[in-house]
Amino acid sequence: MAYITLNKTHFYNNLDIIARKTKTKDKIALVLKDNAYGHGLIEMATLASEYGITKTVVQTQAEAQQIAEYFESVLTLAVIPTAPHPKIRYTINELTSIEKFPKNTKVHLKVDTGMHRNGIAPDELRSAFEKIIAQGLILEAVFTHHRSADELSSEWFWQKQNFASLKEEAKALAQEFHLAPLLFHSCNSAALMRESDFDEDMARVGIAAYGCMDLPPPLDVEGFKPVLSVYAKRNSSRLVKKGQRVGYGGLFESDKEQIVSNYDFGYGDGFFRCLSEKYITPEGKKLLGRISMDNSSFVAEDEELLIFDNASDVAKIVGTISYEILTSLKPELQRVII
Repeated sequence: MAYITLNKTHFYNNLDIIARKTKTKDKIALVLKDNAYGHGLIEMATLASEYGITKTVVQTQAEAQQIAEYFESVLTLAVIPTAPHPKIRYTINELTSIEKFPKNTKVHLKVDTGMHRNGIAPDELRSAFEKIIAQGLILEAVFTHHRSADELSSEWFWQKQNFASLKEEAKALAQEFHLAPLLFHSCNSAALMRESDFDEDMARVGIAAYGCMDLPPPLDVEGFKPVLSVYAKRNSSRLVKKGQRVGYGGLFESDKEQIVSNYDFGYGDGFFRCLSEKYITPEGKKLLGRISMDNSSFVAEDEELLIFDNASDVAKIVGTISYEILTSLKPELQRVII
């Protein structure tokens, strides 16, 4: 069966770059949602814990519970729990949801500073504090999310300024209501790389840690290395004669006699079908015909074939982003740490 390798050295190289920006690894909150961006939740949690990461971010309760033992705190982005958990923090995404959280739940309050997706409105901040206190929740942090940090525009600057104003208001409210000092966080991978003097309490870093962050040239940061590679195993080989066609619909017609082999990686595993007849592996092996659900044909005879070792390169051919390439990889594929 096709399998995935995870390069530990590359991962730690990326975390080193990130730690230099945050000034300490203690402020790195590694984003592990969606199976760690396709890399494998437990595998990446294990490596991150060994490196010294203490904070992580996930989407669901199931993800949080699977990795809670590895970290001091886990922030979930879209969960309302049935009971508090000592290590799990929960996001408040709207004012009306506060009354649904159980007493003594540790929460992070999300504020919408311009993305207009999740989070309370800025003018709801006082009401949110009042409701949180009335509900008996433990407010640990206030945060936001940037919508355009990875684009060359002024939006990152004005959204950052919006959050700076909200920080001051939140600090004043915390004092007024006799709350413990709050934590603040806003940076994703791209936003962190744009900071010249990072001063928040944590940075929620995902794609940079996995080495597939794509930024326009003026914002690009050198040194990141892709962590994930995909390999497929040979199912069979055959001599294809001139004029014979390969695969569904006979899309490819051979112009010569050549050896063609079939490998066990298809669109059911996360190999985008739109790459059919367009893709060449990093080692120069040409894809022939249509990608099938469970296999693909290449001009090759290797027992194992490197399909790709940089999701960003594949994303450019597909016309999408590296996130989609990575998270499309089938969870059942074996992940091997190297």
